[in-house]
Amino acid sequence: MNFLHNYIPHPIFFQLGDITIRFYSLFIILAIIVCLITVLFLAKKNTSEKNISDDIFDLALWLIIGGIIGARLYDVFLIDWSYFRNHLVDIIKIWQGGIAIHGAIIGGLISSLAWAKIKKRNFWKFAALIFTVLPLGQAIGRWGNYFNQELFGRPTNLPWGIPISLDNRQLEYSNFQYFHPTFFYESILNLILFFVLLFVYKKNRLKPIFIPIIYLMGYSIIRFSTEFIRIDPTPVYFGLRLPQIASLIIFIALILFLLLRKFRRSVS
Repeated sequence: MNFLHNYIPHPIFFQLGDITIRFYSLFIILAIIVCLITVLFLAKKNTSEKNISDDIFDLALWLIIGGIIGARLYDVFLIDWSYFRNHLVDIIKIWQGGIAIHGAIIGGLISSLAWAKIKKRNFWKFAALIFTVLPLGQAIGRWGNYFNQELFGRPTNLPWGIPISLDNRQLEYSNFQYFHPTFFYESILNLILFFVLLFVYKKNRLKPIFIPIIYLMGYSIIRFSTEFIRIDPTPVYFGLRLPQIASLIIFIALILFLLLRKFRRSVS
């Protein structure tokens, strides 16, 4: 943590002429690779299907495309439209940041549902695999935010506060130097959520549908909590930030779904 407290990161990992590789892109790619390897390992350990690897690689392509499109559209139209409406070309510059996990989840769900329908596969079986490793990918991907010096929290005097360059601070925080590393908080909490889901998945005592439910409820709690200390611009309604409202809606909807499911089983 002493390293984080004293080091100001640079967003560029490698640059040679017009070729630029950013840390943000690097961590996104790393997250995808680690998740894919983990999914393949879990799938081979828990199924005897011969073509499971082919299905996973095929589904992964759909998920990556759908997730990126959904994440970007969510950020563009629901969070930063006031900027993008005057900078339309910047919409395609995802390597500069600006993707939203709630949009990625929606885009990933739509694309995976379409894949399962077209390929005639059991959606929930594959959804259980994907949602088990999703928080692992998030835990890795959040470090891209660190190198972009974005999504940090309020000023703090805590020894693990991170320095933010003046160019990346909002004007009202220009006199502060150290800020809460919210990327790190969320990364650790996502890692914990991953191990919880991994334990549940390996025990194999719940129906596959419950893995996505546990993930969505767990991440909703994580995101709702960490948003209280984040200061990046986002729409605010009724005193709550947009990601908090999205998390609250998801959590309440799932509670109602579980209650309705229990009621239907009790009367059947």
